[in-house]
Amino acid sequence: MSPDSDLPANRFIDRELSWLEFNQRVLELAEDADIPLLERAKFLAIFAGNLDEFFMVRVAGLRRRIATGIAVRAASGLMPREVLDAVLKRSHDLMIRHAHCLHHELLPALAEENIELVRWDDLGEMEQAELSVLFDERVYPVLTPLAVDPAHPFPYISGLSLSLAVMIRNPNSGESLFARVKVPETLTRFVTVGPQRFVPLEDVIAAHLDRLFPGMLIEQHHTFRVTRNEDLEVEEDDAENLLQALERELMRRRFGPPVRLEVEESIDTGVLELLVRELGISQAEVFRLPGPLDLTGLWALTGIDRDDLKYPAFVPKTNQQLAGVETASAPDVLDAMRRGDVLLHHPYDSFATSVQRFLEQAATDPKVVAIKQTLYRTSGDSPIVDALIDAAQAGKQVMALVEIKARFDEQANISWARKLERAGVHVVYGLVGLKTHCKLSMVVREEGSVLRRYCHIGTGNYHSKTARLYEDLGLLTCDPDVGADVGQLFNRLSGYSLSTDYRRLLVAPHSIRSGLVSRIEREIEHHRAGKPARIRFKANAIVDEACIDALYRASRAGVPVELWIRGICALRPGVAGLSETVRVRSILGRFLEHSRVYEFANGGDIEVFIGSADLMHRNLDRRVEALIRISDQGQIAELSALLDLGMSDKVSSWHLHPDATWERHKFDDSGQPLVDVQEYVINLHQRKGVPAS
Repeated sequence: MSPDSDLPANRFIDRELSWLEFNQRVLELAEDADIPLLERAKFLAIFAGNLDEFFMVRVAGLRRRIATGIAVRAASGLMPREVLDAVLKRSHDLMIRHAHCLHHELLPALAEENIELVRWDDLGEMEQAELSVLFDERVYPVLTPLAVDPAHPFPYISGLSLSLAVMIRNPNSGESLFARVKVPETLTRFVTVGPQRFVPLEDVIAAHLDRLFPGMLIEQHHTFRVTRNEDLEVEEDDAENLLQALERELMRRRFGPPVRLEVEESIDTGVLELLVRELGISQAEVFRLPGPLDLTGLWALTGIDRDDLKYPAFVPKTNQQLAGVETASAPDVLDAMRRGDVLLHHPYDSFATSVQRFLEQAATDPKVVAIKQTLYRTSGDSPIVDALIDAAQAGKQVMALVEIKARFDEQANISWARKLERAGVHVVYGLVGLKTHCKLSMVVREEGSVLRRYCHIGTGNYHSKTARLYEDLGLLTCDPDVGADVGQLFNRLSGYSLSTDYRRLLVAPHSIRSGLVSRIEREIEHHRAGKPARIRFKANAIVDEACIDALYRASRAGVPVELWIRGICALRPGVAGLSETVRVRSILGRFLEHSRVYEFANGGDIEVFIGSADLMHRNLDRRVEALIRISDQGQIAELSALLDLGMSDKVSSWHLHPDATWERHKFDDSGQPLVDVQEYVINLHQRKGVPAS
């Protein structure tokens, strides 16, 4: 009999519904009147963008499984159709709530600050006249009205583009016709009509439809937006020429089947029926909403110069260990690493004066002979890529493993791969069937008669822009064991190697799940022996059934389990006889909590890992991931203190209940605000760090 055969069948929360609960937490930040106003607008935009991607990938996947007859129950016990029905209903409720927050909370509050998002009819005559000039000069030349009649079939509607459905009438024949006008994505989403006053671009276009259809009568117009399946599937047979295969798939992405239709609630029934029929979607996939649609455009409001309506300015500090070994212009990172491992905590520790400086210094150091680097996502003006190019042009051996299948960054990564190749960098694309998601950098330096390896292992991408917005951890080390591990892993990624044994690393798909589960089982034995036993994880998601069942076994044995999960959590805490010792918390704020930490009490000899892997099937089975064991006792204590903070009842967080609902805890019993974790850590680092040069 399986050791888990007596566990209840309903022990897993559905992952798709759990994700929607995460996005509700984002929405709750937008609804929070204690958060600065323009930050609330940003959270509305983040919610909208998150949901777009959810439909493009997760909902599209559900539809695909239903269409192909792959009716396999999810771990939650639900069939794909049941999940899809529940997801569509929950999404609809959240989108209505999202629109309500904009119209009834945010816009009135912004108006009190003289920031207005208005519609065309709210504008004065002079404002409309100014926008008519702008339309003629900047908008009209790029518009392409598309008629639908026997000679013109219904046009292709690209995913996430805004469109106007226009009904026009020929005054001579009396015939009514349908036309589509695409709102150009290359133009500003919200047009400025005065200081801090904006109008949607589609309103400007709609007011000038007579210019697009001269001589015709404009009967009605309605805004709509289509979301399509934009997940990529690259066959492994194409792996020999992965670059070309992926480029072909990117072209096909544009023509994925529709999975959602958003329309303004005022849309005419006949026009809606036409759209539904031509797009081939169901009524359940139609979302009628107050306009304007596509609130991802609210990101534009964050550019308004009103610091009083934003979070206080934050400037990262140079890590103390690096600040102590500065040269005339910047930290000597390699020298600091020779003195001991350096634990980085971004964005509180500056990425520019640590990781970026590490690679820039290596690129110009005459004693450095080789650099190896993984790139999963990077920025458009990447200083990391520039450093690799400089190193290659200086004659160093440079290898970059570019993951060109990084979702929605595929085209950008293809461009970087080609740029690196042109500069003489050896570019590889990893292993067939696996995404390379680990965050690794290795510098090989000639020091006397030996070669020393300097390594960085992180939880986040080598992306200078998101490093200012994402909370992540990283380790800079020249420990020989780590150097041997990282060198071996790079050789596996770029060449042929079957070796999967490492000293301080756990590496997926071979040893992360088994390594973590074996340590969970070890905690059970420690608890039974009366030794210190506790399990604490910080991650973005926990879905993997084997890991969850291991945690259930630990809880049933009496081991305390604390989980700090930003997004999806399929584990049910606090269930009698199953997970009574498990607590789950979630923290969202101005930074995206992104680091992964795995801590085990281990009988009093605490063991901590950090790295790139969440506890999901894709991370543990279909990606190359790496976790590194922290060896410095001071750094172990620092990470334990971080987990203490995140799990404390004195901090503001969301608590997960057994019924899969999350409850926000923002105030203590006396009504006083609980501690904001990120503000607390900002203040901590501001006191102990030094200004980043």
